[in-house]
Amino acid sequence: MNWDIIQGKWKQVKGSVKEKWGDLTDDDLDRIDGNKDQLAGKLQEKYGWTKDEAERNIDDHFRDRTF
Repeated sequence: MNWDIIQGKWKQVKGSVKEKWGDLTDDDLDRIDGNKDQLAGKLQEKYGWTKDEAERNIDDHFRDRTF
């Protein structure tokens, strides 16, 4: 999925992100505001993942999704 589309629809996408990664707070999601790098950084912080692990999880989550 094109990340520009996700950024543009971040308010609609936030629910699926919070469902997938429940450790992210509403404040975290508001600050991330659709920025993939910030999402990856927050996932690294919350889950102890490497950057590659975080990015792979993000890509897997958004692959083949329609919003």
